[in-house]
Order: sequence, then structure tokens, then C-alpha cells
Amino acid sequence: MNEWMKKSPLEWQDYVYKEVRVTASEKNEYKGWVLTTDPVSANIVLVNFLEDGTVAVTGVMGHAVQTVETLNEDNQEVREKLMHMFMPEESKAYNPEDLEKRKISLKSWLEKNHIPITEQGESQSTLCVAGVLTIEPPYGPEDCSSSNEIILSRVQDLIQGHLTTSQ
Repeated sequence: MNEWMKKSPLEWQDYVYKEVRVTASEKNEYKGWVLTTDPVSANIVLVNFLEDGTVAVTGVMGHAVQTVETLNEDNQEVREKLMHMFMPEESKAYNPEDLEKRKISLKSWLEKNHIPITEQGESQSTLCVAGVLTIEPPYGPEDCSSSNEIILSRVQDLIQGHLTTSQ
């Protein structure tokens, strides 16, 4: 078993947002900023920012990793880019005040429609409908999740109606 696989998920996590050189089996070498590591498989996801403004994403299988060498420590600018890389475009466009206004507007509108709604999470940013559906920022129909397809569909339709009338 290689040294990488002997590390714990917490040790792998220490590499996130750092620039590394990974040597893998068959002497393959990969370089990039660590976006994430998989706590089960030890896979590493590397990101490289290309000169043309695009991004190259590479996955290195955990079992193939032989060495991981840190080239650059955590860089705040790169960290921000990596953290926002996979966020939906519309959630990037809202500042915290706008998100709070959207949440309050949606919550009061759902309450007026007799939908049982609570706020949950550390920052109280997630709305919860009847304990079976959650709505995450920026509070659009696509930000709902529930295992109950009927409730999901109906609440998404309600939110779509709210957005249409409130714009």
C-alpha cells in the first residue's frame, strides 16, 4: 500500500486549496490546485487555471498516487476561485442582503399560502417546508430538494409563481 493510502481523510483534507505535484503509478505526474479529496477512495481532484481563462480539471485515482508534494501553500485568491467554481451562476450574483430579502419574501409568501415553513442550519439560511423539503439560497425552484416528488413539484411550482409575480 502506498503512503497516500495510509493517510487518513483528515490528512488528505490538509492538501485542499494547495498547489501540489502528484506522482502516480507508471511515473505519471500531475500538477494543480487541489479542489477536493475523496474520503473513501483517496482520489484527488486537481484544477489548473489556463491562460485562455478556461479551467482544466484532472482526477487522480487514490490507489495510483505514490507521492504528493506541496508546491504552494493556500492562496486566498485561488481559494476563492476554487470555492466558487462549481456554484450556480445565479447564486454568485446575489450579495448577502439580496439573499436575505429573497428568503424573507419567499418565507412570508409561503406562510400566507398556509405552507408550514421553518429556517434551519447554522446561519438559518435553509428554509424547510413541513420537515420534508429544503430550499437553499438563492431560493429558486431549482434550489429545492425532497425525496417526495409530489411535494417537490408543487412547492417548485409555487416558488415559480412567486418569482413571476414578485419581479
